[in-house]
Amino acid sequence: MRRIGVTLGWVFIVLFGAAFAEDADKPMYGAWGVDLAAIDRGIRPGDDFFGYANGTWLDQTSIPADKRAVTLRVYMSDRVEERVKDILETSAAHTADKPSDLTGKVGAFYKAFMDETRIESLGFTPIESQLAAVHAAQSRAALAGLMGRSNSDFYSSLYAASIDVDLKDPAHYALYLNQAGLGLPDRDYYLQADFAKQRAAYQAYVMQLLRLIQWPKAEELAGSVVAFETKIADSSWSAAQDRDVAATYNPMKVVELQKLVPGFAWKSYLLSERAPDIERVVVAEKTAFPKIADTFANTPVETLQAWLAFHVTDNAAPYLSKTFADAWFELHEKVLGGQQQPRLRWKRAITAVSGDDFIAGGRFGSFGTMGWGVGQLYAGKYFPPDAKAKIQELIRHLLAAYRARLEKLDWMSPATRAEALKKLDTYTIKVGYPDHPRGYSTLTISDIDLVGDVQRAAAADWAFLIARYHGAVDRTDWAMTPQTNDAYNGSLRDIVFPAAILQPPIFDPSADPAINYGSVGAIIGHELTHGFDDQGRKLDAVGALRDWWAPQDATAFDARAARLSAQYSTFHPLASDPNLHVNGELTLGENIADLGGVTLGLDAYRASLHGASAPVLDGTTGDQRVFLGWAQAWRGKLTDDAIKQQIVSDPHSPRRFRVNGVVRNMDAWYEAFDVRPGDKLYVAPEDRVHIW
Repeated sequence: MRRIGVTLGWVFIVLFGAAFAEDADKPMYGAWGVDLAAIDRGIRPGDDFFGYANGTWLDQTSIPADKRAVTLRVYMSDRVEERVKDILETSAAHTADKPSDLTGKVGAFYKAFMDETRIESLGFTPIESQLAAVHAAQSRAALAGLMGRSNSDFYSSLYAASIDVDLKDPAHYALYLNQAGLGLPDRDYYLQADFAKQRAAYQAYVMQLLRLIQWPKAEELAGSVVAFETKIADSSWSAAQDRDVAATYNPMKVVELQKLVPGFAWKSYLLSERAPDIERVVVAEKTAFPKIADTFANTPVETLQAWLAFHVTDNAAPYLSKTFADAWFELHEKVLGGQQQPRLRWKRAITAVSGDDFIAGGRFGSFGTMGWGVGQLYAGKYFPPDAKAKIQELIRHLLAAYRARLEKLDWMSPATRAEALKKLDTYTIKVGYPDHPRGYSTLTISDIDLVGDVQRAAAADWAFLIARYHGAVDRTDWAMTPQTNDAYNGSLRDIVFPAAILQPPIFDPSADPAINYGSVGAIIGHELTHGFDDQGRKLDAVGALRDWWAPQDATAFDARAARLSAQYSTFHPLASDPNLHVNGELTLGENIADLGGVTLGLDAYRASLHGASAPVLDGTTGDQRVFLGWAQAWRGKLTDDAIKQQIVSDPHSPRRFRVNGVVRNMDAWYEAFDVRPGDKLYVAPEDRVHIW
């Protein structure tokens, strides 16, 4: 499904943390759910609410050497990881060399990754056939053909293809094409002076991998490869531009694409993508496509071959011998993310087999996994039916709260309101796991062929997606596996909560209701609001890209959104770098969703009391507990390098501002914590942003 909101995928996601319990089987934080020991009462709530709610914990907690962040979501994911480990190790202990059943296949895949002795003995021989194909590709058309296999093999491409819902015809699928081709996280890494250190490390890494695969002229060509990618970056759209769902929807016939971008062999590319019969595509960054093709057409074939050989090796490196895996870690995790040590091998094996976040994760963890198969086993063992019932009750309260807000908005006209209510009523809430498991009966997995397992799993995934192109849209589809600790709002007007997030502490049936409404309730509200954020509002009640807003309502919305964007652009996440600031335009959709989510969570909590007064627990009122639930859900700290990467490429604001940026716009927070003029977060009533 197409998601609206972030670069190269239009994603509706929320990378949330959660209140953390050391032992999932014990009550968290006493009787009602807030970690009172984490609160720093030396900080005024009105000066830094994130610091007030979490300051003591932040002072006492360090980032582990094998991570780029320590958050309550990380702790929660660690528990999911241990559960998946148990599934995979048990499966691996009882599997044949080439098993035929699902359990045996995930076990054999895991066993193949854990066989370090065999992997070490192979060096880079598992990718020799791909490298030979690059050597043999002496023309740009031949190279375009190899790029067309980027979804099903270790090749990379200048253009990324995906099958997703057609935003102008939601009953059918479309083939989307996006800009691609960069090895660094974002175009800014190539173009901004602040990333000179990372660029230098990247060029050294390109040279290192080319030398390891014995590619000729490695040092000279490494510089040419980075120069080539720098030109691609200069032609590419920014992450903020890529969020615009209307600007990135440019349908055209393939013959029109060939006229727009004549410098690329589209027939070879589409043939390799198994899409030779597709006559219509949707181009995202329309103005960038010809520029990228011109760079491709004017770059020596020798450089293009080195570029593709490097990316084959980079994509495969986590599955190769230690020299390659260590080099991959040094660049991707240490230099770019600030992580000091590699994760243990079994943890990396879980990423390879079970997958990572298929929406927000990187290529390692979203390419060539058996994530849906592991998810089927995970949900069967760890998702309790009573959790689903309680979540569905919370969702009903949140939907009712949103309806009440829409019905009384003072800036929305009756005609637009009627369309908004109609859209709200079409949402489907998906909980736990997909209704229909993904089949793996034709996938061959061997416990002695790790690279082959990854390639075959990737090919099977792409075959599944391309095969459904001509069929009706599957409205039961999921884009996240059950073991993913995340959630999203999709263009199917579906809000998806995988099993892994529906557990203590993000959702704790034993916690005080105010805490659940402030954490998972606000998250549900966040996802609902995404359907009406600056991009989601452009889709109507059937999921079609259509302007259904009265002009005066759109103007009123845009003015409020602009004020929120301006607020966030004043936030500086690193004291060590005063020039680094949040990009209010890039993060606008998520900031709107955060503000809407907490607002709805509070409304729903109050409604759940049915007129009764909220109890006061340990001196905290019900409203205070809702706000503390949200603030402690976002507890965490990241390395400086991870924050810098987030700022340029991630549509989510840093954690501190997902708390402080929201509460300072909510009148109820001022009342709950006696926030007054002179406090650092104080915003005058007339300047507070209220949207939904």
